[in-house]
Amino acid sequence: MSTGVNPAVATGGVALPRRRGLGEFFDREGNLGLILMFPAIAILALFIAYPFILGIWYSLINARIGVPGTFVGLDNFIANAQNGIFQQTLKNTFVYTGVATAFKLVLGMALALLMNQHFPFKNMVRAGLLLPFIIPTALSTLAWLWIFDSTYGIISWALKNMGLIKTNIAFLGDPTLAMGSVIAVNIWRGVPFFAISLLAGLQTISQDMYEAAAIDGANAFQRFRHVTLPLIMPVLTIVTLFSVIWTFADFQLVYVLTRGGPTNSTHLLATLAYQIGMSAGELSNGAAISLWMFPFMAAMVVAVLWYQRREGTQ
Repeated sequence: MSTGVNPAVATGGVALPRRRGLGEFFDREGNLGLILMFPAIAILALFIAYPFILGIWYSLINARIGVPGTFVGLDNFIANAQNGIFQQTLKNTFVYTGVATAFKLVLGMALALLMNQHFPFKNMVRAGLLLPFIIPTALSTLAWLWIFDSTYGIISWALKNMGLIKTNIAFLGDPTLAMGSVIAVNIWRGVPFFAISLLAGLQTISQDMYEAAAIDGANAFQRFRHVTLPLIMPVLTIVTLFSVIWTFADFQLVYVLTRGGPTNSTHLLATLAYQIGMSAGELSNGAAISLWMFPFMAAMVVAVLWYQRREGTQ
């Protein structure tokens, strides 16, 4: 409704000009939002999008260090698929990711259920549980390198003093033991992430639901299966997704412990790509090896997002 007051009269006979230029531009919420998002977009473009596009380009040429290379199409990917070392590495990556994620899921769930109970010094125990996850990977892996040492390692020393073995165990010198060792270290490092994340999900569940289930005659396992598991499934799927991505693309842990040895038995796609691309100077081949990770991880993300959307519509 108009007040009938002339703007010029209200301002002492002087009409105020409309705000133009930058003032009017910033008044629009959409423009201001784009400006505030620009630093994040620039960082993503510079450090993620540009290296990714450059990696795709390198995988399609035959460049080496000091040699620009020419376009060869999918020749690098075909050569990788026919290479025995690459085939072994791909198998190692799936075994490493699958076994480590399964153990982290089970142990993390068990620890989360335990941490959700009431006991003395609960907060201190929860804080201590995070230590393997917050310690820098390279630093903690160096400690494990000494633990697994065939000459001075504490595991071999303890087993010898207990009379269980007579000679030291070469944990990182045997292909099977080496793969088991790197998986064990990954489990040790990743379990706290599962435990703390699932614990946060458990604490959102009302105790009334457990009491109602107990009144209906449900035992502990049935309460876990029909109450706990369905309610924390959204958290569980997201945590598992992140764990699979991190484990599938793991580099530091394996590189510090074994550098892919012995005889390529612990190489993952990330470590092999580094060895071929940087150490051997085969830039294009290394880029092609690293890009083999992309379709598997993209498929995993799509599957989890599809599951989340399906659950959200039910």
